[in-house]
Amino acid sequence: MLSQTFRTAARVNFKSLPTIGAVRTKVSLPDLDWDFGALEPHISGQINELHYTKHHQTYVTGYNTAIEQQAEAKAKGEVKKTIELQKNINFHGGGYTNHCLFWKNLAPTSQGGGEAPASDSDLAKKIAEQYGSLDNLKAITNAKLAGIQGSGWAFIVKNKENGGELDVVTTFNQDTVTGPLVPLVAIDAWEHAYYLQYQNVKADYFKAIWNVINWKEAEKRFLVN
Repeated sequence: MLSQTFRTAARVNFKSLPTIGAVRTKVSLPDLDWDFGALEPHISGQINELHYTKHHQTYVTGYNTAIEQQAEAKAKGEVKKTIELQKNINFHGGGYTNHCLFWKNLAPTSQGGGEAPASDSDLAKKIAEQYGSLDNLKAITNAKLAGIQGSGWAFIVKNKENGGELDVVTTFNQDTVTGPLVPLVAIDAWEHAYYLQYQNVKADYFKAIWNVINWKEAEKRFLVN
């Protein structure tokens, strides 16, 4: 588990994520459910530590700063500055939200990481109905990930507007999924998520990450939303 220092400083209520844009209170790093090295050999401890303490922290700090600056700009009636700051809020807020989803989507094999959804679960049945098998869904997701130019994310989502159908969507930079799209699985395709270990062979990272995907978390999101 994380050191007491990090666990004390890192607090977040995941129930607040859907309304992040409307919340004026400061956000902070979430607790992790595992040690940095617990996902090895699939994702190195060094990557997880840097990813969490440096990159995710940057989005936390950036979002909090932009929210405060925008509140000040609105109070002063500075419309142009208010609009400009919204870009920072969207970027850092998206980065914060996506990474919160990402960490909960991962689990070491000792905690069930990589285990397929139970065959009698609603999610497993939906996957079989739409894609034939979990392997087919993984292959489609990996193809979408490989098609991302530059930095971005891939999400396996549930679309509440079309009867709960599943889909795989990608976003650029730190854009996140909103509205009727419920993120079941979020996969980070930024270089900082894999480069120290996989270098320029990102396809190997996309294959490896399935060994630590937390399908139990995906099942919860599928049922709750």
